Amino acid sequence: MSDTAAKPYRRGVGIMLLGADKRIFVGRRIDTPGAWQMPQGGIDGDETPRAAALRELKEEVGTDKAEIVAETKGWLTYELPGDLHLQAWGGRYRGQQQKWFAMRFLGADSDIRLDAHTPEFDAWKWVTPAELIRDIVSFKRPLYEAALKEFASLFD
Repeated sequence: MSDTAAKPYRRGVGIMLLGADKRIFVGRRIDTPGAWQMPQGGIDGDETPRAAALRELKEEVGTDKAEIVAETKGWLTYELPGDLHLQAWGGRYRGQQQKWFAMRFLGADSDIRLDAHTPEFDAWKWVTPAELIRDIVSFKRPLYEAALKEFASLFD
């Protein structure tokens, strides 16, 4: 077993924030030029996944104007590629195990404030599911495809 396989997954949450036109919010990461992703983050202490998702939305997107409309049945995982597992999260994890939540955005674009907390994104946009899959870093693509599949009824 490799050193990577011996490491645990970091438990976290992901948020698929849906606009009125069923487009998906993505932010461009400050620390990884050109990398777009949906909001996500770790679960603190004894925090529930739902509470973590609502907190992460407020921290990363700067709004709480959303309602949870769906969640994945189980946990979705991704592995960090190459030696990235040595750099991320102090080298303690091999990747993430995440519970994903689809949320309906109830506000206006002006309610999105990337600078409300310590910014993780320097730009944002609304994208279609196809654009989401096209623009995501390759190692997260299978996870995003799985989340889209579970939330497919929201796009009908």
